[in-house]
Amino acid sequence: MKFGLYLSTQWPEGADISCELDNMIEQVRVARENGFSSVWMGQHYLVAPMQMMQVMPLMARLAAEGEDMTFGTAVVLLSMLNPAVVAEEAATLDWITKGNFVLGVGMGYRDEEFQTLGVPKSQRVGRLEEGIEVIRRLWTEDHVEHKGRYYTVDGLGSSIKPKQPGGPPIWLGGQVPAAVARAARLGDAWMAAPTDSMGRVAKCVEMFRQARMDAGRPMPESMPITRECCIRNTRAEALDACRDTLLEKYKAYASWGAAGSGDKGRTFADAFDDFMTDRFIVGDESEAADEFCRYRDDLGINTFILRMSWIGLEQKEMLKTIEHVGRVAARIS
Repeated sequence: MKFGLYLSTQWPEGADISCELDNMIEQVRVARENGFSSVWMGQHYLVAPMQMMQVMPLMARLAAEGEDMTFGTAVVLLSMLNPAVVAEEAATLDWITKGNFVLGVGMGYRDEEFQTLGVPKSQRVGRLEEGIEVIRRLWTEDHVEHKGRYYTVDGLGSSIKPKQPGGPPIWLGGQVPAAVARAARLGDAWMAAPTDSMGRVAKCVEMFRQARMDAGRPMPESMPITRECCIRNTRAEALDACRDTLLEKYKAYASWGAAGSGDKGRTFADAFDDFMTDRFIVGDESEAADEFCRYRDDLGINTFILRMSWIGLEQKEMLKTIEHVGRVAARIS
């Protein structure tokens, strides 16, 4: 099993970004010292008053601290972006990371981003699929002739090819059956989301396997999943450390907490513990080890991308989880 650090790159209005950058540098260093193999970051635009750094330049800076670690995007909003730009930025990062880069891509969902970037949301599936095709051709062909529905490349070649032959792996996110099938057909892996219950992940993994078989493609080496994670000496300590900050984060998804609760009168806070149980890895080291092994043994998951920092959580508390995960990883990997 491999363990990755998912960095939180969003901060509230007024946060000292210089301090937050120093915190991320420390997080990457501590993760590397504790056996983590990868670092991951996401992307959004126009989230003010929230502050958020952009993934590609930030990753280039942090790669200096990771040395032999893999760095990946989870995810780049490819449907809104020109694939030529993404192809060249990804190839550049592939050299900066010494051939240890993964391009995770997704469609996006925020109306505000599509509107401001001038991309009709109704075109996001087509733009994603055609974008992947253009990126792979720019990575592998010296001169690309492409006249598609959304993009045109008129006999031009990428300014830089990736270090990895054929280019970095492309991983796709998405939770609906069509997205899972798309990942199986076009991607090198499917990324399970942190909000999916284990039961839902199991169904999606089976859909992914079947779609790979139908497409005549073998199962990939990496089967990744993203999970919220907090580990302490006891489960009570873990819950005390993370519950309030996670609850604040997930209040926007109150409908998920109410669904299946069996009691429409329950508040989201009351239902949140049930919501966490089958989605997040929160507990002591033995409980966490059992959960990681359950995902591996039951679903074939072998790559855990762990989110351990949320707005309101102190740096020292986040580093504690990294160290606990390191001990668990040494025990079970």
